[in-house]
Amino acid sequence: MVPNKKWIVNGVFVLAVILLVLTPVGFKIKVFASKLLSTSAAMVKEGMQVSLDSYQWKLTDLQNRPFDFEAQRGRVILVNFWATWCPPCVAEMPSMQKLYDDYGDKVTFMFVTSDDRQKVENFLKRKNLNLPVYYPNSETPETLKSKLLPTTYIINSKGEIVVAETGAADWNSNKTRALIDDLLSQ
Repeated sequence: MVPNKKWIVNGVFVLAVILLVLTPVGFKIKVFASKLLSTSAAMVKEGMQVSLDSYQWKLTDLQNRPFDFEAQRGRVILVNFWATWCPPCVAEMPSMQKLYDDYGDKVTFMFVTSDDRQKVENFLKRKNLNLPVYYPNSETPETLKSKLLPTTYIINSKGEIVVAETGAADWNSNKTRALIDDLLSQ
């Protein structure tokens, strides 16, 4: 029996699905697609912005040193929840790095993960990233909880969440930079 066109198309489709789901090639395709589809983060509408409910959040950095989130009150803060196994997270990291390189001393950047420390260190080294990574040691403030990765919040100096973005975004866009510049000037 000679395979007809329908059999060949179905076979190619099944093979493509297997590649996407079960192989490292699929992860790279998902990262590429996330980069391709990412846009600038959107600001939360004026009347919809909520204030951070608590600065009582205990975290440690990669060297297991405590991080004082309470001391960040009054600063512009970018909190990104991510994981090494998350394709959209990986896709947005290069733009996050560029933003961090330019604003790292003016904005508090927090890249929060629960991944294995060694995996995170290897990931950062492999991707040539030097982002400040933190591990939660207490309950995340209620207003920062999300079930989706990546999720990124930008909090203004008054403690209001002005950006709440899920999924990959282009954090190095002119729009995001203008927003941060505006927040820093307030």
